[in-house]
Amino acid sequence: MQRREFLAGAATVALAARASGALAQAPAFSRSVVLDMARALAAKPFAAPTPAVPEPFASLSAADYASIQFRPEKRLFVDPPTGFAMELLHTGFIYTVPVEISVVSGGVAQPVAYSPDFYNFGPVQPPADPSVLRFAGFRALKALNQPDQLTPFTVFAGASYFRAVSKNQVFGLSARGLAIGTGEAEGEEFPFFRAHWIEEPGEDRMVVHSLLDGPSATGAYRFTMRPGDPTSFDVEATIFARADIAHIGLAPLTSMFLFDAKDHGEHDDYRLGVHDSDGLAIWNGSDERLWRPLHSPRLLQVSAFSDSGPRGFGLIQRERRFDQYQDLTNQFDRLPSLWVEPIGDWGRGHVVLIEIPSNDEIHDNMVAYWRPLQPIAAGSEISLTYRLTWGWDVPDLQGLLKVANTLSGAGPNGRRRFVVDFAGEGQQTPVRASAVQLVAQANPGSIHDAIVSENPQVNGLRLQFDLDPDGSDVVEMRVELRSGDRRIAETWVYRWST
Repeated sequence: MQRREFLAGAATVALAARASGALAQAPAFSRSVVLDMARALAAKPFAAPTPAVPEPFASLSAADYASIQFRPEKRLFVDPPTGFAMELLHTGFIYTVPVEISVVSGGVAQPVAYSPDFYNFGPVQPPADPSVLRFAGFRALKALNQPDQLTPFTVFAGASYFRAVSKNQVFGLSARGLAIGTGEAEGEEFPFFRAHWIEEPGEDRMVVHSLLDGPSATGAYRFTMRPGDPTSFDVEATIFARADIAHIGLAPLTSMFLFDAKDHGEHDDYRLGVHDSDGLAIWNGSDERLWRPLHSPRLLQVSAFSDSGPRGFGLIQRERRFDQYQDLTNQFDRLPSLWVEPIGDWGRGHVVLIEIPSNDEIHDNMVAYWRPLQPIAAGSEISLTYRLTWGWDVPDLQGLLKVANTLSGAGPNGRRRFVVDFAGEGQQTPVRASAVQLVAQANPGSIHDAIVSENPQVNGLRLQFDLDPDGSDVVEMRVELRSGDRRIAETWVYRWST
């Protein structure tokens, strides 16, 4: 059978291997091809991919870069129709790493050659020498919200970053292939995807293989993407250490938190909240569900939650009321939450949360990832599998009350007052405050005048207490609601800092 070309405008789209042969491979393609390439790369000294992005593209403003649009009639995978489409992103602005793109059909991989004919350049001058240009990544489209109307559901662009949305959502936080040295004084390393192989889409899924590279590690990734409500990515990753890696972050997530109703800080803003995510959720190996509200600190803060065999973690956008944002442009109330579900036993380690001071919403300043207990030695390799779910909240809490709101303000006698609401979504019988035992801890400092009352506004409970930090600049707090020997709500944990 003749191999089908799933490309628009096939007569004008050149599929040819590059003369440089930097990433050339045999025509037959499978995941083992990418594994072998990553392993071979790791055995050699790191070399940045070429060619460098030429001017004027290397110095484009954000507005000029946004004006470079992929022509709809050149989209991949639309003729014959597959239910999916793909647009290739141009290098320029902050996207300065050239990325090789190949299409896989019938087990055969064909590189896609760059052509300026793919693009409307707007006010940007088209390249005089197209041979020195490459792609920067891709966006994939599907009729996610309305039949027969293709809209983007994922974007892979910039280092190893990628984003996705579920039905009726808009783009927000990002995932990454790998994090190295995040929050360290000597600086963070940003591995990058240098090549993608996109398989011919199936009826409900698209598979992408990606080659990661960087000074300390390489990696082979396979993403099985199923857009919908929710959208899920199954990720198979094998990482090859080129150097000793003391601080590695697996399944990293990156988001933005500037302020919310609990802590407006010094922001003179008409909006009550500005954030892509407002909490870190953890389902640990002991079957405890944790909720940690995010905070934009004065100084960099690192929190590590020790665990063995984690069930999942994620950066969650839980506040869904438009009036808490009043932002028609960013639509914070429609941004996705992102949940990581390990497949298999990840062993011992930590869920790490890094909160970076920020005064501008354009910066991603929240990072969460899994850090294994042992560092990674040069020459070694590790493999992991996990599922990313881009949805509205955490997976089923199995009847637990969920933390719906955290508020804070000045209390009496120099203390700090906290109010935490626990919502009983879908519960037929409201929880009675008289049946609840409170377990509350502060270290250092102490908790005073704690009151649990029924809150019909959330069909649940409200906890109010005062924190005495006892002169400390940082206090770790933990609150459990129990009935007998069982927890009845997410465990609320929070780091208060001056």
